[in-house]
Amino acid sequence: QVQLVESGGGSVQAGGSLRLSCAASGWTFSRGYMAWFRQAPGKEREAVAAIGSSDRVSYADSVKGRFTISQDNVKNTLYLQMNSLKPEDTAMYYCAADPLPKGLHATYAYWGQGTQVTVSS
Repeated sequence: QVQLVESGGGSVQAGGSLRLSCAASGWTFSRGYMAWFRQAPGKEREAVAAIGSSDRVSYADSVKGRFTISQDNVKNTLYLQMNSLKPEDTAMYYCAADPLPKGLHATYAYWGQGTQVTVSS
């Protein structure tokens, strides 16, 4: 059974940084694909970043140059380093996993419960 547990969320001021982590169990990083999504109140869930088994990455235009997705295959953990945070980055952040390449499409098979990020101006 695949379990994804996010952590690292919190409240920061605009311009600050946070690093989110997603600990995975029952999942083999080297054989699958992972991503970060976010959902703000009253808005649809949107993709933030995705990473493939060969470490190929893709980002939403809104976070390019500010966010970095990475994974540690030994620790079975996915990361999202978020710099230069803006109030519009405020959302619940979710990690997701799938054995097939899904890129930035929200059709991943497995999802975590989310971690809240709040950015104040």
